[in-house]
Order: sequence, then C-alpha cells, then structure tokens
Amino acid sequence: MMNNKYPLEWLDSLILQHFNPRKADMKILSETDLRLIAETVLKESNRIQVRIKNEIFSLRKKRQIRLQIRKYHSTLIFLLDKIVEHNKSKEFKIPGLSKIAELIIRILDELLSFIENRFSMYLSLDERVPITYLAVSRNELQFKLKKLKSMELNSEQDKITLGIIVNKLSNANTIKTNYKVTFRQIVYERALLKNLEQMDNLEVNATIFSILDTVLIAMNFNSPDYIHILINRFFNQLNKIETPSQKLSEILLYFKEYSQLNLNEKITFDASQQNIKTVLDNWFKHEIAYLERQMELTGNPNIKSVIKNDNPENKLQCDLSADQIGLILRAADEARIVKSRSMSLVFKTIVPYLSTAFKSELSYQSVRSKSYNAEEIDKNVAIKTLEKIIKKIESY
Repeated sequence: MMNNKYPLEWLDSLILQHFNPRKADMKILSETDLRLIAETVLKESNRIQVRIKNEIFSLRKKRQIRLQIRKYHSTLIFLLDKIVEHNKSKEFKIPGLSKIAELIIRILDELLSFIENRFSMYLSLDERVPITYLAVSRNELQFKLKKLKSMELNSEQDKITLGIIVNKLSNANTIKTNYKVTFRQIVYERALLKNLEQMDNLEVNATIFSILDTVLIAMNFNSPDYIHILINRFFNQLNKIETPSQKLSEILLYFKEYSQLNLNEKITFDASQQNIKTVLDNWFKHEIAYLERQMELTGNPNIKSVIKNDNPENKLQCDLSADQIGLILRAADEARIVKSRSMSLVFKTIVPYLSTAFKSELSYQSVRSKSYNAEEIDKNVAIKTLEKIIKKIESY
C-alpha cells in the first residue's frame, strides 16, 4: 500500500490521480469502493504517523531532520489544497464522494497537527498560513468553539472567562485578506482548545484560581480582557477584608498559589502583549508593597510588638543579607518545611530574632518583600549556603 521511501504515496496518488476530476471518472465508484477507500484512509493515517516518526528518528543530523519535516509539512498542505479544490467541483456533489473528501480533509488536518505539535522546533512557525489551509483550520476551530460554548461550568466567574475565550478565538476565526495568520497561531489555538477539552482530568488545590484559570495561565493566555477580570477578582476578594494586615496575608496567599502554577512562557496567545507572568508579577509586587506601606503608616502597636525584638542577646547573627534570608524563608514555607497559617506569620515569627553583620534590626515586611524580587547573585548565595549545610550533614 505504501512505498518505503514515501509514506504519503497512497494518499498522494488518491488525491492527485484517482480523485482528480480532470483525470478520473468518479461516477464509476460504487458504495463498496467508497467504503473501502474510507477504511483505507483511516488506516493510512496511523501508518503515515508511524512511518514519519521512524524515518525522523533514524536521521542523525538536525539539518536532515529539518528538511524532511518541512518537506512533509509542505506536501500535506499541498495535498490539502488539492482535495479542498476537488471537493468544490460538480463531480463531488455525490453525497458518498463528498463525505470521503471531507474525511480526507480531516485526516490531512490531523497529520498536519501531528507534525506541528511533535516537530514544531523544525518548522518555521512564523510563516504565513496558506489561505486554503487557513480555511480548513478555521472550520475546525468553529466546530470546536461550538463544543466549548456548550461546556457546563459551575462558577459564574468561569462562565465570564469562557465568554472571553470564545470571543477572542471567534474574532481570530474571521479570515481577513491583509491579516497574516501564522502557523504559530494555529498551533497555539489547537493546543489551547485541546487543553480546555481535557480540563475534567485536572485537579487544582487553590482557593482563588479555578481549573480553567490554571489552564489559561499555563498556556500564557495573555488577553488583556482575561487579565483584567482576574485582577478584578483579586480586588473583589480583598475589598471584603477590613485591615491592611489581613489584606496582606490574603494577597500573599494568592501570590503563593499563583507562584505554584505552571506557566509556559515560550508560547503566547498574543505576541504583541506582555506575558501574563510579567503583568501579574508586577501587579502582586506593587500591591504587596502598597499594603506594607499602609501598615507602616498606621503604626499599629500590635504589629510592632510582634515584629520587634529589642534584646540583642535574643538575636542570632546570620552570615547572609536580608535578601538572602528572605529567599530561604520563603522557600522553606513554599516547600512546606515549616508550616504556618500564612507566609506572613513565618516571617513575623522568625525575622525579629535574626540580625546581619550590617543590620541589627530587620523589618519582617521588608525581608518578605525582598524575597519576591531576588537578584541572581542572592539566589546563588542562598543556594551555595544550602549546599554547605548539605555537605556538613553528609560529613556526620
């Protein structure tokens, strides 16, 4: 059925010869013939994927791999263009034949997705998508968006978020003559929709982020509309809390949960916008600093009594800077080595009993704040310090 040197031989011959209205008479095909062709098309799809994988893995040089992948990718697009063109002819108005053409279009689209997802590093993803391939991709997107709209969600917030996703992708679904749609965009949209379809299989241990949020943040869905409603949700929760200290504890909990979420910065929904990580990191940083300043200005005596230890005999001098101490304490909390009601309480409890070679009084708010904006040099010092401890334990 397939030549060893060319995995696409059978599909190539079917589309360019047997299903070409200018070269073949499709009227002679019986229902049995069409059924056998449909069965073979499905089998060929799996065989082609296996053959391409085996061929690529047998190659040693990246240049050879890149050439082969691009060759298969461009050939599949060419075949897709041809079958779409054939399907528009009057010969394909026969119901059975039209269904076969639609099946071939779907299979070619799946093969393209297979190559784009499995071997994306060898493709030039920023090239413009051919108009026929774009039309097929947009039809597929439209179909998946209909399924997405019917998704049942318990949270009203998630329903609003889903509306934003559908709206953004629907706008992308409009093919504009002067609008450059790249392979990168098509690959991103497919991956996003696939992950949304598989949300039921995910678990999340968070109070402020839903499963839908975890998918969107992981996929770097950096739509300003989505980021806006996410930040509004934080504000709405914080507005229910009265004191700055309680608000600070709450926002630190949000930041902790956010920091533990996976995020792939190599992909993005909108390349013209900042990554969602950059925007949210900046927001958290400024809000935390604002609340800490509010607490300092209020001069709450209870806070002072918790964070101040005037007796120098009760202090331990640390051979680290405040920034490095903050990093280690934050890591200890997030790794659950020390367990507390909040990260804020960890810093409140420990920092007052520490000093450095240059500072006898450390502000727990300042130390905690610095742990969120660590310099690379401080990270390296903290790591080397922990490595020293490991070596010391190994020597016992």
